[in-house]
Amino acid sequence: MTLLLMGLYKTYFRGMTSALLAVLAASVGSFSQAGVNPSQAIAPSVNQAHKGTPGTASTAIKQFVVAQTSGLTGKLGISLDTPLLDQLPACATLEPFLPSGARLWGRVSIGVRCHSDTPWTRYVSAYISVVGVYYMASQPINAGQLVSSTNTQVREGDLTTLPGSVIVDLAQLSGVVATSRIASGAPLRREWLKPLAIVQRGQTVKVLAQGNGFTVSTEGKAMTNAPAGAVIQVKTRKGDMLSGIVRSDGMVEKSP
Repeated sequence: MTLLLMGLYKTYFRGMTSALLAVLAASVGSFSQAGVNPSQAIAPSVNQAHKGTPGTASTAIKQFVVAQTSGLTGKLGISLDTPLLDQLPACATLEPFLPSGARLWGRVSIGVRCHSDTPWTRYVSAYISVVGVYYMASQPINAGQLVSSTNTQVREGDLTTLPGSVIVDLAQLSGVVATSRIASGAPLRREWLKPLAIVQRGQTVKVLAQGNGFTVSTEGKAMTNAPAGAVIQVKTRKGDMLSGIVRSDGMVEKSP
């Protein structure tokens, strides 16, 4: 009885195996006739079309950002929103662009256009960092106090997180004073500084007037404080009012 049952099971499974093989062979044959690789037919075509799109879009956006920020001083960093990139449809020709009024600085939204039979436009969130040097107060600086290397120091950081007027060039600290008190550790800003006045109100100054082959000078009193390069009014001893430009040596060159 046992031998009879074993024989029946073998016959049943042998028949099932033959049937399955026949079905698979027919499937392979249909794929071959259609020109399709059976191994590729397992994955949905929509996933195959999307595969590689995030990387392509990421490269296009980064190249766009690098080209648009070539004039910036500092180390550029680009961080893109990966989930948004993963949702972009497939496209052979991508064109990144910057929305009107936007700036490639800090958090920004970058547009991406697809030029194809089915065009689309999407926006990808990005963070653009620019790591560079800036200057800060190394100690409290009082209003009117000269700002120099003795009370400032250089630091490095992400400039996009700082005010746009932060001082990044040492030349901007030449001959300037604080307009108000600056706390120690505060990044220096242009609006907190003003040129040092080399002419004081009421000071006696020499006024020079130049002509063709001659120079005439006179003296008068400055009506206001003025730094080099500023226009100032000078009252002569005769009571005449002259206007001129303050030179770096403290003299005033009469305006034409």
